[in-house]
Amino acid sequence: MAGNRVVTAVRGWASETVPAPGPARGLAVLAVVQSVGFGLFLSSSAIFFRRSVGLTAGQVGLGLSVAGLAGLLCTVPIGRLADRYGARGPLLVLYAALAVLFTGYCAVGGFAGFVALACAISVCETSSHPLRMTLTHEVFEAEARVRVSAQMRSLFNLGFMLGAAAAGGALAAGGRDAFVAVILLTAAAHACCAVLTGRMPGRPAEPLPEPAQGAKKRSGLRDVRYVTLALLCGVLELYQPILTVALPLWIIGRTHAPGAVNSVLLMLDTVLVIVFQVTASRGADTASGAARLLRRSGILLAVCCLVFALTQGTGALVAVPLLLLGTAVLVLGELGQAAGSWGLSLHLPPPGRQGEYQGVFALGRGLQQTAGPYLVTVLAVGQGRLGWTALAVLLLLAGLACPPLARAAEKARAGDANADAARPAEPVAS
Repeated sequence: MAGNRVVTAVRGWASETVPAPGPARGLAVLAVVQSVGFGLFLSSSAIFFRRSVGLTAGQVGLGLSVAGLAGLLCTVPIGRLADRYGARGPLLVLYAALAVLFTGYCAVGGFAGFVALACAISVCETSSHPLRMTLTHEVFEAEARVRVSAQMRSLFNLGFMLGAAAAGGALAAGGRDAFVAVILLTAAAHACCAVLTGRMPGRPAEPLPEPAQGAKKRSGLRDVRYVTLALLCGVLELYQPILTVALPLWIIGRTHAPGAVNSVLLMLDTVLVIVFQVTASRGADTASGAARLLRRSGILLAVCCLVFALTQGTGALVAVPLLLLGTAVLVLGELGQAAGSWGLSLHLPPPGRQGEYQGVFALGRGLQQTAGPYLVTVLAVGQGRLGWTALAVLLLLAGLACPPLARAAEKARAGDANADAARPAEPVAS
């Protein structure tokens, strides 16, 4: 009986998460292939740079920070290319470039080469996400876009877990040949992504509406409401460095729980995302619904910070259950943040400018990736319970601010649409 229930549950999950044959299935396969390569590389790259390339820990950190900044600066210009030419072509080029660039790591022998390659890879990787979202907008109808995005994230986590497990073999072997094999497999995964992207249906970008006579097209970076929402979503995405940076340091430095529990927390997060991301994304098919998910996310993430604060100085018998509870609450907030972010980024951009606006929205994530690890370390690990409380307040305020700001953005977008509709047609030259 128990076995039958497990089989039924797995089948139910598969029917929810694995798309039907067609473009959605193609994107799902792409997500799995890319995430396997990502898991392979990310799980072993730091050790490869230290042991094989000979870089110091400080050089690795500095190089990756510079690379992150380079990626952040290029998302909007590359998004504008998607508006002009459609998303499929630029995305295919980025995946093909990543296949070549990752192979280049095999020949890196010093810091300068590492930084140059890391910057080029960061530009391609950082821009690939807004391009995938733009492609999703081009290929699927409005009611299917968030669901497809949720399926991709669930399967991405599954692929990442498989890639990370495979990287364990390279870490166990420890030799340069094993690390080179990981790099080549990562490059091959991105080459496969280029092929899969080429097989996706192409759809021309939406025609860009002409600005009113005498007016200039306003940059997406000057859309204050949209940029603010992007930054708020970046704040809510602090769950990521909390889980991967703050908690490991917190566990070994501020609790008496065994360090190995960190692996359990990461596995719990990954499994829950795989299982529940699609279900948790319901309600994000409108901008207002997405904003409500973000509000709930802020509340849940604030609660998880307070739960983690309770573990300070506690023994394993108290700390471990609280850490598991806090991580479960964090995952609930994470699921809502992901779905709410997709909803706002897909529903709010003006017609014909999805690529540019996806690039703008990616700035919130980029800011989190740049400043997040330092912020959560200084607050949570450095200040203890007071720092966790400050993080909780920050996350709560970010979540609560999303619904009114989203409503204002929708009203402004509707006003712009009405103004365009009321604009008199240009006279035709005789």
